[in-house]
Amino acid sequence: MSVEAVNLSLWVNVGSAIEADAINGMAHFLEHMIFKGTERLAMGEFERRIEERGAVTNAATSQDYTHYYITTAPKDFAELAPLQIDVVLNASIADDAFERERFVILEEIRRSEDNPRRRTYKRAMELAFEELPYRRPVLGTEKVISQLQAQQMRDFHSSWYQSQSITAVAVGNLPVEKLIEIVAEGFTQTDRHQKTIINKQNLAIAPEPKFTEIVRHEFIDESLQQARLVMLWRVPGLLQLDETYALDVLTAILGHGRTSRLVRDLREERGLVSHISASNITHKLQGTFYISVHCPVENLTVVEEAIAQNIRRLQTELIPESEIAKVRQRVANRFIFGNETPSDRGGLYGYYQTLIGDLEPAFDYPNHIQAQDATDLMAAAQKYLSADAYGVVVLKPHQ
Repeated sequence: MSVEAVNLSLWVNVGSAIEADAINGMAHFLEHMIFKGTERLAMGEFERRIEERGAVTNAATSQDYTHYYITTAPKDFAELAPLQIDVVLNASIADDAFERERFVILEEIRRSEDNPRRRTYKRAMELAFEELPYRRPVLGTEKVISQLQAQQMRDFHSSWYQSQSITAVAVGNLPVEKLIEIVAEGFTQTDRHQKTIINKQNLAIAPEPKFTEIVRHEFIDESLQQARLVMLWRVPGLLQLDETYALDVLTAILGHGRTSRLVRDLREERGLVSHISASNITHKLQGTFYISVHCPVENLTVVEEAIAQNIRRLQTELIPESEIAKVRQRVANRFIFGNETPSDRGGLYGYYQTLIGDLEPAFDYPNHIQAQDATDLMAAAQKYLSADAYGVVVLKPHQ
């Protein structure tokens, strides 16, 4: 790309979903420890060398992957890229650094538990997944993190962080051959000894069945001013990628922007809610079609019924072409605007290559959205979204 930057993204095919319950939160904790030094790099040296060149680095952990990246000036890439590879593959995980970082992780968990949106999402995932590990928080729990040992993390890192389980993505203003040479040489220099990977994925083989009735979980949350309502359906994940595109369009029809159906009906016209949105949350094995609402407690019943009515309408009335066309344009624009930088592009390519082993969807997403017609959308609503069988989570303020 003709932008004066180069991005290296390292996508490790390990996230919280592969953890045993006894080490839930290990993948995220390890993400923090990756930056604490190697045999070649003293603690703090990686960040110092990155910052003195004006480069940036960051990382993120999800259920299905862990992602590390640096973005540098083209002239600095050959020097800094091997450092990124070194810290990921050869983290030293010293006992004293582990103990110091444990307090950081515990504080992050406490902050998460103080966040109403995250509390609501946690309750919703516990309802959405009875067996699949997506029901557990990526951060883990205070109880588990308090008991983890540094040697457990060293063993986890040794088992999972190997070159054969990493996707390396390089994007930016250097010749392709140079990018490949620098990254390949970085792995040759830093991956000193291959280990035997312990590939015992803690994932159930099959997605969970669709709800057959309305399953309701209600909680009192004294910190809230308004009630929170989540309605959710179990839907396909990335392993059924072709089934996800219509659901992406349906979330936009229902809950993206002021002119979407639920926002216009329940917030703009009837004033029943202060917030409403829809998302298609796509994990590797299974996803959730997720509608989130903030509203007064007294409006909960009518709001839930109104959402169910909107779902029934999707199943029985073809969506007008003008409405679909608007969504197509918005999705296409968002895709273009969201992939303008080397970092954006590295994230896009790494995500698909890591999770499904195929780059084509990274290029073709807008085309798949453009191909969805009214019949496809009605069929998806009929197949996956029932107005009479779903999960519902309600958090009410104390009254």
